[in-house]
Amino acid sequence: MTPASPGSSPLRRHPVVIIGGGQAGLAVAHCLKQRGLPPLVLEQHRVGHAWQQQRWDSFCLVTPNWQCRLPDFPYDGDDPEGFMARDQIVDYLQRFARQAALPVREGVRVSRLRGDGDGYRLQTSEGEIVADQVVIATGGYHRPRRHAQAERLPTTLLQLDARDYRHPNQLPEGAVLVVGSGQSGCQIAEDLHLASRQVHLSVGSAPRSPRRYRGKDVVDWLDRMGYYAMPIEAHADPTAVRSKTNHYLTGRDGGREIDLRRRALEGMELHGRLQELGRDRIRFADDLGASLDQADAVYCRIRSSIDAYILSQQLDAPEEAPYTPCWQPTPGQQPVELATDDLAAVIWCTGYRSDFRWVEVPVFDGSGQPAHERGVTHAPGLYFIGLPWLHTWGSGRFCGVAEDAHHIATAIDHRLQRRDSHQERLECTALLGS
Repeated sequence: MTPASPGSSPLRRHPVVIIGGGQAGLAVAHCLKQRGLPPLVLEQHRVGHAWQQQRWDSFCLVTPNWQCRLPDFPYDGDDPEGFMARDQIVDYLQRFARQAALPVREGVRVSRLRGDGDGYRLQTSEGEIVADQVVIATGGYHRPRRHAQAERLPTTLLQLDARDYRHPNQLPEGAVLVVGSGQSGCQIAEDLHLASRQVHLSVGSAPRSPRRYRGKDVVDWLDRMGYYAMPIEAHADPTAVRSKTNHYLTGRDGGREIDLRRRALEGMELHGRLQELGRDRIRFADDLGASLDQADAVYCRIRSSIDAYILSQQLDAPEEAPYTPCWQPTPGQQPVELATDDLAAVIWCTGYRSDFRWVEVPVFDGSGQPAHERGVTHAPGLYFIGLPWLHTWGSGRFCGVAEDAHHIATAIDHRLQRRDSHQERLECTALLGS
């Protein structure tokens, strides 16, 4: 990995430039290098930055370590069934970049990408760069979302986005409201709860998953069942699949499921979907029971699908008792009164939106999302990788990005070969005509 050198901005043409040095960018860089096509990789920060700087201290993967399968660099530790912690993830990525000797330029920000005849021009913090082909590997989670009324809350109340939360002691004394019950929301709420903080959790429509069932981690079962290899086109409604919230569970403490009903019994205050914010109180919809029931229904469907698979394959697996809810909310939702409920902070775990405004190439679908077929756009030589559900569930994760990287590298190689063949034909025609 090479740090940026101020003032070094040679305007020369690169065959391939990759924007982003996360797992997706590094994976496709490795696949190209294996084909004898080493690209230039531009990383705004450092390799592993998002994992290191935008995750809380107790963060760990929710998928087992054996699913970390970067190309030619599978997980090599002594705990394949465990769940890598934040710093271990960063180390895994950085070791991959070093071992593969990938040409990463760290500290280089790309602020503009536009077409240039048969190539592209990139405006960077080191000056302008010209490329024949470009791979955008910046992911799809760029700008945090907050409730439209967030600005109504008093300025004395600390507000953080999930990516800025680190640990409970970072927050002032008092209760904490976590908004959103996806993976980040539930895990951050648990982190605070286990530190004996009073937690209010606004529960949305996120589904939940078992952790282990009938003798195996559920990820193991779903992998055997082919779920993670299923392309998005095989789903009944691909658009709905892309917009679904991830199931909540955790890899913490060796991996376990998250049952919010049990946390409620322990003192966590559960609320429905956030409805109205004001300077004096925060109101919630009366839908907590429905949201918990919906999450449990998904949980039970996953278990049922595993039961059916075990039966169809005639496998010997231990039986488990049906799930029984251990707590039920009472009807009605009381607001959080800012004057009396000692609320000190709000943590927004309400998702992210994409921001590709710097890409001045007409490859978007009208909603700000790139239109593509497995990362290949209709703009010649422009590709995306690392997006959620680019091709399969694993496309934005360590388990599936290698296959997408091979696919993109193949498309880039084929385009270069076609271009070289076309150039040879032009040169032969010129020679014959002279």
